[in-house]
Amino acid sequence: MIHSKRHGEILRLLNEEGTITIASLADRLGVSLETVRRDVKPLTNDGSILKMHGAVSLPAMAGEAPFERRMRENADAKRAIARMVAATIRDGESVMLDTGTTTSFLARELLGHRRLTVVTNSSDIARTLATVNGNKVYMAGGELRSDSGAAFGVSAIDFVSRFSVSHAVISIGAVDAVAGLMDYDLEEAEFARMVLSRGQRSVVVTDQSKFGRQGLVRVCGFDGFSELATDLPPPRDIAAALAAAGGRISIAGGDDS
Repeated sequence: MIHSKRHGEILRLLNEEGTITIASLADRLGVSLETVRRDVKPLTNDGSILKMHGAVSLPAMAGEAPFERRMRENADAKRAIARMVAATIRDGESVMLDTGTTTSFLARELLGHRRLTVVTNSSDIARTLATVNGNKVYMAGGELRSDSGAAFGVSAIDFVSRFSVSHAVISIGAVDAVAGLMDYDLEEAEFARMVLSRGQRSVVVTDQSKFGRQGLVRVCGFDGFSELATDLPPPRDIAAALAAAGGRISIAGGDDS
């Protein structure tokens, strides 16, 4: 790949993913760390990209909160998953949603629904669905995090534990064939586990980039939810583990299994 083409590829990857580490860029481009550092230098000099601690980002994204930045990542896949799940929810039903980019996309896809009862810890989701189409929205209380505008902790978990809903939906940070669902934050994992337990139907929404990842905290095993909604078929080991637990896989634009 010649020098100018690599510049174009770097910018393309940044447009897709927001922020990328130098090490990841080297791996994706098939070049050395030294070559990547040399390639990004003229791009940082002319203001095309911003260099941070061991990573690069587009200038428009650097001032955004992490949640806003994650909303850009794999946005088409997340939107497709959200549209598929929204089509399975009927007017007048109850839905519990945790905070996450894919669940925020789902909230937007639910704007055409009427008379929903929504329980959430996300101020973004609450703001999206409150005061429209006769919806009732209940938001868990507590201190809102600065990055996501979501409430966590004992009070949030206690609040949502009082509800029983038709559809409980969470997004997830990692799906491992052995450990099951995992996340990177203890409070988020504890809240997600409670959400899954409150639905007649429990759905995990995630794009394929989370498959095969190892998180820090276990949320639950594959027997802890009823359905995985995603954009591409998961790896064979994850699909087998889910099937063994009696779970269902729904693929946006594809066949259910």
